[in-house]
Amino acid sequence: MTKTNTNLTQATAYNLTSLVEYAPGSVVSRTINKSKAGTITLFAFAEGQELSEHSAPYDAWLQVLDGEVRAIIGGEPVKAKAGEIVLLPANIPHAVVAETNFKMLLTMIRG
Repeated sequence: MTKTNTNLTQATAYNLTSLVEYAPGSVVSRTINKSKAGTITLFAFAEGQELSEHSAPYDAWLQVLDGEVRAIIGGEPVKAKAGEIVLLPANIPHAVVAETNFKMLLTMIRG
């Protein structure tokens, strides 16, 4: 996975889908904000790419910006497409599989 870490400039409008690009056969991520409160990260997945099952100690919100994804949360599949959002609850194993090329905004809130 390719990563970049960039906090964005205040008082500026950004098109989220243009801040991360697809790469063939890859998952690309860009952290756009990291603080004590949590992180906001953009991802671009090539079709068929995935994040293997894992869990996190905090809730995370997966917002689909482009394409379609299958999230597996506690063993249950959830399909989502552009414009939809899915809660990944704290301490519940989850995985993410790109059904098509897809981009997401992942917001993790430490609480």
